[in-house]
Amino acid sequence: MIRYSLRRVPSGVLVLAVASVLVFAVLRLAPGDPAVVLAGPDAPPETVAKVRAQLGLSDSLPAQYAHWLKGLLTGDLGHSYILGAPIGKLIGHGLGATLELTLGALVLAVLIGGAAGIGAAVPRNRQVRALANGFTSLAGAVPPYVTGVLLVLLFAVTVRLLPAGGRVPILSDPGIGWQYLIMPALCLALPVAAVLARFLAASIRRVRDEDYVRTAVAKGIAPRRILVRHVLPNALPPVVTVLGIQVGQLLGGAIVVEAIFAWPGVGQLLLQGVLGRDYLLTQDLLLLAVAVFVVLQTLTDLVQAALDPRRRLEGR
Repeated sequence: MIRYSLRRVPSGVLVLAVASVLVFAVLRLAPGDPAVVLAGPDAPPETVAKVRAQLGLSDSLPAQYAHWLKGLLTGDLGHSYILGAPIGKLIGHGLGATLELTLGALVLAVLIGGAAGIGAAVPRNRQVRALANGFTSLAGAVPPYVTGVLLVLLFAVTVRLLPAGGRVPILSDPGIGWQYLIMPALCLALPVAAVLARFLAASIRRVRDEDYVRTAVAKGIAPRRILVRHVLPNALPPVVTVLGIQVGQLLGGAIVVEAIFAWPGVGQLLLQGVLGRDYLLTQDLLLLAVAVFVVLQTLTDLVQAALDPRRRLEGR
């Protein structure tokens, strides 16, 4: 397993290197001048030029990229000139909030998606299957920004059961923290749960048609034992791959959800960086997102290899 993991390192480093170049280039091609944003639209050209020199924007593009890359390798992420704070401290504060939201959404997505997937594939009751299929269709069709508004109107305005926005860290006060977490986490989890449910249901149906499952049924083994011991372990590997991809979708969707529920995470930071043309902050956050996605894909491959040893044999 260790050799299998190490073989994934060069490709991950290559992806990060290419992503850093693309992130740097795309931001420079975007309209708007950070010096004008910082100095003000009515500032004279001399002031704008002075601000550009202070920000290092008057240097050549290769020099700017080299300076940024050197800072990343040495752990110096720079200083946000829009928010007026070290970027490392800003990311550290926002990353904790985003991880809390993403983990909460991931747990809900796995629980809801697993129940809906099994309900759509296993029960003989048509009503249960129709209910599970209807849920997956509705949850996958409604975007998070619509679900978020509906949840706020229902549980924060009409029923007044949960707070409409903000955050209390769940580790510092679990009794209050889950009340702030449940709505944004559910809003973020529903589309992912729908995708997981569909793939799990299809994978279960495929495995149930295998000869060894039919043999187990013919021997009179209990259906629940067949499901737990034979069907689910062989149906999970493709679902794990989908789950790894969907975790990246959770991080992307967190930007919208954090804006709806005023959740102080990395998504809010990225939005402020883009609107303020804060190159350093935006570059660091985008590259961080790519790095997280690479790590998640590597972990997904490792989990899949643990579930299916044939994956490790194919890589030799």
